Amino acid sequence: MGNARLLVLGLIACTTAFAGAGFAAAHDIGGTDAAFVAAARGGDPIPFAYLGAKHMVTGYDHLLFLVGVIFFLYRLRQIVLYVSLFSLGHSITLLAGVFFDLHANAFLVDAVIGLSVVYKAFDNLGGFRTLFGVQPDTRAAVLGFGLIHGLGLATKLQAMSLNPDGLLINLAAFNVGVELGQVLALSLILAAMTLWRRTPLFGRTATAANILLMLAGFVLAGQQFAGYLLIGDPA
Repeated sequence: MGNARLLVLGLIACTTAFAGAGFAAAHDIGGTDAAFVAAARGGDPIPFAYLGAKHMVTGYDHLLFLVGVIFFLYRLRQIVLYVSLFSLGHSITLLAGVFFDLHANAFLVDAVIGLSVVYKAFDNLGGFRTLFGVQPDTRAAVLGFGLIHGLGLATKLQAMSLNPDGLLINLAAFNVGVELGQVLALSLILAAMTLWRRTPLFGRTATAANILLMLAGFVLAGQQFAGYLLIGDPA
């Protein structure tokens, strides 16, 4: 079992390192996707829904936060509740941020997103109860951080100067795609975690996994703070 434990820890470390390498581009919409979004005229919901789904499936920051949220949730009802709260927050600021042009510094928003991963991992480790003797309301935290995650994507869409013609339809389709991508990614994550939880290894590696999750959040936040200091406002 010792070798199996080392194997799982190695896989977790490799996954975290890979995610860290891609963190800087976790929100980015580039290449042909960016060209399509910038050139869009009128409502074109299907391509925008695809782009939304693609963003979520490749959005390391979103997925790491969701991993932290569901890490110790075993009942489907609980998972649906917390993921729905995250989706609600994400949808509000994605739609309102772009449609009403609510400006925020993209680096700082993404830094807070990184800290949201740190927060949830720290919470999973019992840090708030141990160090401060309190337990924050997890539902409020997930909703609040959902608002920040949605604002992070909104800042990237704002940078593309979207055409107002068909904007609401395209934004709604993009958001639907984000939620569909979230369901797909979360289903795969849950399947893997369910298998992991059924092994004796889970109890032995859960703490290490959350420590790595917290470190990954610090990596993301550090990258974005560095970008803010070096570049300032990317808009």
